[in-house]
Amino acid sequence: MDELGFHHTLYSPGTLLDVGAHDGAFALPFAALPGARVLAFEPLPAAFARLRAAFGDPLPGHVDLRREALGDREGDAVLTVPVLDGVPQEQWASTAKTYGALGEARVAERRVAVPMRRLDGFGLSDLTAVKLDAEGAEYEVLRGARDTLLRCRPVLSVEIEERHRPGSTWAVPAFLDALGYDTLWEHWDAWRPMAEFDRDAMHRASPNPAVFEASDPYVFVFYALPREHAEGMLARLRAAAGNAAGG
Repeated sequence: MDELGFHHTLYSPGTLLDVGAHDGAFALPFAALPGARVLAFEPLPAAFARLRAAFGDPLPGHVDLRREALGDREGDAVLTVPVLDGVPQEQWASTAKTYGALGEARVAERRVAVPMRRLDGFGLSDLTAVKLDAEGAEYEVLRGARDTLLRCRPVLSVEIEERHRPGSTWAVPAFLDALGYDTLWEHWDAWRPMAEFDRDAMHRASPNPAVFEASDPYVFVFYALPREHAEGMLARLRAAAGNAAGG
C-alpha cells in the first residue's frame, strides 16, 4: 500500500493537511474526496505557483493553499534549496538544514526567506489526516501542532529520513508516542512497529544530492495511528491490502 492508499483507506470527512504540498500530488486527490477540506502548505515560490495553477481559477472553496512553512514558532524562516549543477533540487528544500558543509563542488545553495506558522495557531477542530514531508523539519512541525493532534486525533503519514536529520527516526516516533500515537512502517503490505525497523538494512541513503545511492529497499514513509483507534485502523489497512492482492 502506498501513502495515498493509506489516506484513502482511513479517510474520514474533515480537514486534510498537506505539509510540503509541492505540485499537489496529495492535495489534488485529497480535494476530490467527499466532505474534505484541504489545507496545504508549500513555502517554495516556484512550487507554490505550480500548485496554485493545478487547482485552476477560481480556487475551490474547500481548498486553502498557503505559501508558508510550518514549524514550532511564528515568524520568518529561511528555506535552503540545494542547486546541483545549476538545477534547483526542490524536493530537498528544507528549513532545518543547509548544504554548504557537504564540501561538494557540484552543489550550491539558494536561500529563500519564507513566513513560518504553527499549526496550533489555526485552531482546527476537524483535522482528520496529515501528510507531512518537510525534509528534516518534521519534529518542529509536529511540536507546533501538539495541541491540534491531542484535540483532533488525525492519522498521519510522515516522511522521515536520517539523511536529512540524524536521529529523526527515533525522535519523531518518540514525540508521537508521548501524544498517544503508535508509529508503524509498511513493506509489502506487512505493517510493523518501529521497534522492528532495521535502519542499517532499510534506511541508508546519501545526504548529498549529488550522490544517488540508497539501500534496497529504502523505507522512509512512516504512519502514525491514534492508539485508541489503532487496532481497528490496522484491521482496515490489512483488509484493504488483502482485497487489492485478491484482484
